[in-house]
Amino acid sequence: MSRRALGAAVLVVLLGGCAVPGWVPWLGKKRDEARPAPVMSRPAAGAQDAAAPTETLPKPPPSDENVTDRVVAVVNNDAITLGELQESVALYRQENRERPGPTDAELMRQFLGKLIDNRLQLQEAEREKIVIEDAELADELGERMKKVNARTQEEFEAMVRAQGLTMDAVRKRLRDSLRVGKVIRRKVTLRVTVTEAEIDKYLAANREKLEVGLPYHARHILITPESGSDAGWEAARIRADIIRAQLVEGADFAELARTQSRDASARDGGDLGTLKRGELAQDIEAQILRLEPGEIATPYRSALGYHLFRLESKDTLQGEGLMRTRQQIREILFRQKFEARLEAWLKEIKQRAIIEVRM
Repeated sequence: MSRRALGAAVLVVLLGGCAVPGWVPWLGKKRDEARPAPVMSRPAAGAQDAAAPTETLPKPPPSDENVTDRVVAVVNNDAITLGELQESVALYRQENRERPGPTDAELMRQFLGKLIDNRLQLQEAEREKIVIEDAELADELGERMKKVNARTQEEFEAMVRAQGLTMDAVRKRLRDSLRVGKVIRRKVTLRVTVTEAEIDKYLAANREKLEVGLPYHARHILITPESGSDAGWEAARIRADIIRAQLVEGADFAELARTQSRDASARDGGDLGTLKRGELAQDIEAQILRLEPGEIATPYRSALGYHLFRLESKDTLQGEGLMRTRQQIREILFRQKFEARLEAWLKEIKQRAIIEVRM
């Protein structure tokens, strides 16, 4: 990785990842990976100008400090500056520099709303008297060190300085991020529950769709006719019946596939590998999925010849497969409820706040 690319990666790790509006703490995943990276609270004085890359943002000359310090919004007497807004857009540009995206003006409008949301959440954390212990902060810093492959504290601090930041500014950002995560857990996450009845209802309504993604594993032998005549097809059917009888008696499927099959899978012993429902032709898949694991189908005729299938295994909405599916449904429903409750909570704290936008 080039020095420039490494610098961009370090900047993203140090300043990003503190997503609150798009983060589901209980699930540990982002709600929408395509959304702009969430923003953090206001950095320590002087940190924001140094952190914003100059190549991606239409910002004033460095000497014009009064411009970047211009207040673009006030949230309950807490100011958000143009420099903070530019820094958020710069971070998004760094993370998405390979993809075309919105204009800077559009991004500024989007990120101003996110900065306001973030500031409101920080203020809620303050009201709730949420405190981050030094040990918690140290653990978070340790995780950031791992992400940038910093082997020592000194190496990490050198990376921070190379980005024009200070460790105090980084610690403040991370502490604010952890405080917001805690207040969201208290006000949103812990108040979301998913019942077994809700899972049952979702499963019943979406069973067909859920089964589509379940995998199965099968083997295949294709017997083709020597000619297109009725006699040629009859001879192929007889050969397929004989081979099936041998397989039922215990013959090695892989060996017979290698010597008798005319399918491309013959070299692999007829192994079709792990498939998902919908990958094969519907009529072929139906022949396979009606089998039980280890069972060999009767010869099935298609335009190519006679097919012999053996089902090796298949996931179903029963047993362990059902348990896995129910857990996936639980996560889907939790995410839906979490996002709805988070949106309602943000709306609530906005309604009782005094917000003035100055751009």
